[in-house]
Amino acid sequence: MPHITIEHSKGLDTTHDLQALCDTLWEAFANPPSVTAPDTVRTRTIAATASRIGVEPQSFAHATLLLLPGRDEATRAELAQLTMDHLQKHLPDVGSLTVRLDDLNQPYLKRML
Repeated sequence: MPHITIEHSKGLDTTHDLQALCDTLWEAFANPPSVTAPDTVRTRTIAATASRIGVEPQSFAHATLLLLPGRDEATRAELAQLTMDHLQKHLPDVGSLTVRLDDLNQPYLKRML
């Protein structure tokens, strides 16, 4: 199940291949043994309309991983690092890269065709 949402600086989608980032993150998260249902993995990006950060260049990408509870700390750290590795690979010149992991608590509802 992870859901990965990447908030990013406005305009990053014109200078970087964010679809490739989503695709490679999806592939990476669909394969680990801790992910039992690859069809529930979600990746997406959202552009910030305005931002200000404390570093130059004034660009950022922040990934939030939402996971169902129950994974041990080692697995959680591994998934967070996996996300950071992909951010660094695809966005090497972005000023700030961050990753936050959070549990997706119940109720969680979904509908899939």
